[in-house]
Amino acid sequence: MKKRILTGITTTGTPHIGNYIGAIRPAVELSSNNDESFFFLADYHSIIKNQDSLSIKESVKDIALAWLSCGLDPKKTCFYRQSDVPEIMELTWILNCVTAKGLMNRAHAYKAATALNDNDPDKGITMGLFSYPVLMAADILMFDSTHVPVGSDQMQHLEMTRDIAARFNHLYKPLFTLPEPIIDNDEKVVPGLDGRKMSKSYNNVIPLLGSDKKLKKSIMKIVTNSLEPGEPKNPNDCTLFELYKYFANADEINEFKNAYEEGISWGDAKDILFNIINAELLPIRSKYEDLINDQDYLNDVLGEGAKKARTLAQEKIEKVKEVIGLTKIS
Repeated sequence: MKKRILTGITTTGTPHIGNYIGAIRPAVELSSNNDESFFFLADYHSIIKNQDSLSIKESVKDIALAWLSCGLDPKKTCFYRQSDVPEIMELTWILNCVTAKGLMNRAHAYKAATALNDNDPDKGITMGLFSYPVLMAADILMFDSTHVPVGSDQMQHLEMTRDIAARFNHLYKPLFTLPEPIIDNDEKVVPGLDGRKMSKSYNNVIPLLGSDKKLKKSIMKIVTNSLEPGEPKNPNDCTLFELYKYFANADEINEFKNAYEEGISWGDAKDILFNIINAELLPIRSKYEDLINDQDYLNDVLGEGAKKARTLAQEKIEKVKEVIGLTKIS
């Protein structure tokens, strides 16, 4: 039985190597099998924390182009922008009306935000932040997704979606599929330049789509210890080696490990890391340069994806409205 897999893509910032290793590459690989797949740009989610309209617009473009450059095939998957499917907003309101406030009170993001406040727990809390799990549920349930790739920190979102769907099915009619998680048992915490998790908030990222010069400059900034050339080094406690393992095969990893034991210099180690990352990114950068100069391509791809998504969404929302009583007067 075919799965119907759905993945939301955060539309903030510009993708970096950590995003590529942890999300983009495995998702693209997942989309290449025989299952149905839906990939959407979660631009409505992005405005919860970002009110800079120009930033939103540019980020949607950059991230869409990045995913396409990394091999996402719009002919094999439904690739669309969330805001191009207005039926999702319609379903969000309907689901809001069957979702218990207590369920939203338990959302990790909401609890983390209120924990930062002292006297007024709701200071700075918008309804978007409070109720975004309902929008997420609408994203998933609209297309009868059977499976959703999630990390351990996202499991609660899927559990809430299942709770909301079960509540609606109990109140009205079993219209919604309860999705199952696809869990990566080998979750990737990709280290950044300073050894901490690669993150824009830490300013420790390696660019995905920059030039080879920018890539090499970033890699040369990776923090290492003070061991001199010729001194044996521990590969198991080294950001360079950790990053290398994400791009190398078993033989290459063993060869690099032996070089550590033989006392490779940090400069040579960084050159080896640059070469293997650059080799994988060269075709991605080349495709990106082609796509960014084709101004109509992205609009055509997203337009076609929205058309496919809306056909399904319109059918689903009509069924939902019928069972809740929002039908023509007869």
